[in-house]
Amino acid sequence: MAVVLLFQMCQPNNEQAKGNPPMEGFNEAASDAKAIQLADSVMAAQGGRQSWDNTRYIAWNFFGNRKLLWDKATGDVRVEYLKEDAKTLVNINTGEGKVYRNGTELTQPDSVAKYLQRGKEAWVNDSYWLVMPYKLKDSGVTLKYLGEETTQAGQPADVLQLTFDKVGVTPENRYKVFVDKETKLVSQWAYFPSANDTVPAFVMPWQDYKMYDGIKLSGDRGQAKITDIQVLKEVPKEAFTSFAPVQL
Repeated sequence: MAVVLLFQMCQPNNEQAKGNPPMEGFNEAASDAKAIQLADSVMAAQGGRQSWDNTRYIAWNFFGNRKLLWDKATGDVRVEYLKEDAKTLVNINTGEGKVYRNGTELTQPDSVAKYLQRGKEAWVNDSYWLVMPYKLKDSGVTLKYLGEETTQAGQPADVLQLTFDKVGVTPENRYKVFVDKETKLVSQWAYFPSANDTVPAFVMPWQDYKMYDGIKLSGDRGQAKITDIQVLKEVPKEAFTSFAPVQL
C-alpha cells in the first residue's frame, strides 16, 4: 500500500505569478483542460495556492508508524520511527543528513546512505498520503478527466486520473482521485500499482478535513488515520540537527 511518488521541489514559472500555475515539468500538453480546471478548483477549496506556498512546517503521525516534521522551504525532514529505536534527519533535496539507530549515531558511509534513502522514501510516501491534493499539477504528472462516479460513501464526484512520467520511486503508479461535486475537496482515492491495472489495490476515503493555519488537510483514510497534524510557522532549530526529543 506504500505510495512512493517523489515530490519535485521545483518552483512555478516566474512569469505566472497568480492563480495555480503548474510546476515545471507538469505535462500540460497531454492533460485535458477540464482536468486542469478541476485541479485548480481543488487547490482553491484546500485554502488556495498562496496559502500552500506560504506554509512552512508540517508535522504529522503516519498511521502510528512514524512521526515526521517537514520544512517545505529548505527540504529538511525529521523522521522518527515509532516502532524502532531510530531517527533520521535528511534533506530531501540534497540527500544529506544523519542517522540514529539503536542508541548511537551511524558513521559507516554505506549504512548512513542506506538509511538516509529509507528516510527520504518514508517522507515521499507519508507526505503524499497527507498533501496529495496540493500536488495535482506537479512535475511529471499527467491529468485526465474520467467523468462522474459515486464514491463508496454514496456521494457524487468528478474523477481525475493521475499518471506519472519519470518521477518518483515508482512512476508506474496510477491514481483515480474523486473530487466532491459540492465542496471540490478530494473525497476518495483509488491506487493502482501499475497504470495498466484495471482493479485498484485499494480504495480509501479522504474525510474529516480541518483547517490548519490557512490550509485544509484530511487525516482520515477510513480504517487508517493520520494523526497529530500540525502546521507551524516556527520550530526549534535543533529539530533538524539533533536527535534529542523536540517539543513542537
